[in-house]
Formats: sequence, structure tokens, C-alpha cells
Amino acid sequence: MNFLAHALLSFENEGLLTGNMISDFVKGKKKFDFPITIQRGIQLHRLIDEFTDFHPITSEAKKLFSPHYRLYSGPFIDIVYDHFLALDDKQFSKNNGLKNFTKKTYEALHHNAFYFPQKFERMFPYMESQDWLYEYRFKEGIRKSFGGLVYRAVYLNESDIAFKIFNENYQQLSKYYDQFFPELKEFAFEKMQEFKAE
Repeated sequence: MNFLAHALLSFENEGLLTGNMISDFVKGKKKFDFPITIQRGIQLHRLIDEFTDFHPITSEAKKLFSPHYRLYSGPFIDIVYDHFLALDDKQFSKNNGLKNFTKKTYEALHHNAFYFPQKFERMFPYMESQDWLYEYRFKEGIRKSFGGLVYRAVYLNESDIAFKIFNENYQQLSKYYDQFFPELKEFAFEKMQEFKAE
């Protein structure tokens, strides 16, 4: 999953949120350098990614992108899932629910900014000032996110085809999200409860 899903699936716990958001920038045993709640967030992020990557619905969704993007089809689907999550009234109320959520997320992350890895520390001001989490609502935001994925990837040089695939298969991708996300949320909540019981 991408940033918005990881934020939501931290269930308003600042330590879990911080770990969930920085996990991709923390390698190997470095996770043990953080407080235990952030360590659990890093672990939760990785469990969420594993659940997502190997879920049969995600496997079906990847097939739309894999002829052109192969192993990168997964990261494109992660961004697509965040788009439909951002539009999901069951997760965010219609009355500025997503906007309020993103504002609270950035504020909570500021409280733990001391723990940001260098790469996330450099990226976070752009995430906040451009409100990436909110921009997932819009197709233009998805186009930019696809472009950002290409910029960071070693073996990609374009995202125009991915954006075309996204638009041409919009309704089917929405159905995949509707089928998948409730299962992911239940899984993440159960893992959080397990952490609390430790």
C-alpha cells in the first residue's frame, strides 16, 4: 500500500503512524534504533505490504499493469488503491473528512520528526506542503504519483502507459479496491491488537 493507507491503518496511534510512514526508509536492523512503538509501526507497514502483495485480488489487479511494467506493477497498484481509499466515504466522512485526516496526520508526524530517517526528512516538507495524502483523490494527483514512482525507480522511464491503463480500467480497479480494502483493514487491526497484547 501507499502512504494514505499506511496512515489510516495506524489507527490514530502516533508511534505506529511514524513507523508506518518511515518504514521504506529503514533498512534491516536499523529498525531497532527506534522506540518500541515506532518499531511496531515499521513492522506493521511490512506486514501490510506482504498481505497486499500476495493477496489474490491484488494479483488480479497487477495483471493490468504487468505486461508493460512487470515487477513494478505492484507499486502502481499501491498508488491506485490509495486513490480509491481517498474517495471512500466509509473511511472518511463527506464533510472534509479526508482533509481533516491529512491535517492531523501531518501534525502527528511533526511530533516524532526527531526520528525521521534522512530521506524521509527531506521528503516530508513536500508531502505536507503539497498535501500528497489529499491529492490522491484526484486523477491528476495519481498521474503525479505515477511520475514520482518512475523518478525513484531504476528500471522505469515513463508512466504515461500506466496512467492510460488506470483510466481505461477505472471501474474494474475500483471493484478490486472495494473487495480488497475491508480485508486489509481487518488484518491490520488484528495485528495492532496483537502488538497491544505483547
